[in-house]
Amino acid sequence: MVEVFKTNVNDASKSQMLIGLIAARFTVRRVNFDLEDCDKVLRVEGPEFCPKQVIALLQLNGHHCEVLI
Repeated sequence: MVEVFKTNVNDASKSQMLIGLIAARFTVRRVNFDLEDCDKVLRVEGPEFCPKQVIALLQLNGHHCEVLI
């Protein structure tokens, strides 16, 4: 499963912290941000995770996050 999210994360150190939180909370193979993209894209790849929970985790840490369609 691969999900792509639009975020407002614009800081590399913040993105690394969030990647650590996501990796610790969910069973994922890959997590990365593309901060150069205009949508500050977050990609999450793994066997099973709930996109709504990823969104909630980012929101708890003060960031906007939504599934990119």
